[in-house]
Amino acid sequence: MQELLELFRQLIDPERIIQVGGLALVTAVVFAETGLMIGFFLPGDSLLFTVGLFCALRILPVPIGWVLLALTIAAIVGDQVGYWSGRYLGQRLFEKKDSPLFKRKYLDQTRAFYHRWGGSAIILGRFVPIVRTFAPILAGAVQFPLQTFIFYNVSGGLLWVLSLVLAGYGLGSAFPWLRKYVELIAVGIILLSLMPILRTWWKERQTLKVPNSP
Repeated sequence: MQELLELFRQLIDPERIIQVGGLALVTAVVFAETGLMIGFFLPGDSLLFTVGLFCALRILPVPIGWVLLALTIAAIVGDQVGYWSGRYLGQRLFEKKDSPLFKRKYLDQTRAFYHRWGGSAIILGRFVPIVRTFAPILAGAVQFPLQTFIFYNVSGGLLWVLSLVLAGYGLGSAFPWLRKYVELIAVGIILLSLMPILRTWWKERQTLKVPNSP
């Protein structure tokens, strides 16, 4: 059990992922988080930021252009795989029972996010853990128009990867001492990315508390 916990800790540690597998493993993680239901727990925002930071500090000796290209492709292809998975699963997805790797509440949280933001949830959802994984799957399950999805997918993939990787790269170039605070930065990014879904949850809870009018 201790070994499994240690493996899980390493899988969600952006710094460890980069040090162990370099750009290849980072690319695989980005694809898995956006394209596979079992990838919802993987770090996304914090990993992209850390990759940019490590590129600037030469800890990851890969040109930033190749990093941006590889991760953008992984993000776009991942979402497209998620979409087709949703199309294939269809109604069965909503009937799926809870398991260690799937919780119905994740789907409900994503649906609430969709209701709040509409089609743009595919772009905005890139920046929200869990929603990032299930948004393309839900889009496929509800038969979201393919051409429209591709537009949102490509736009969201570019915005997500470029903004976070370049933010890390820019800050790492300007402030090399940030290397000491990678873990704190990762936690901060995760908390910020959770704010939209927490806000949606809070509003729904407050709505339920309002008594029905006589």
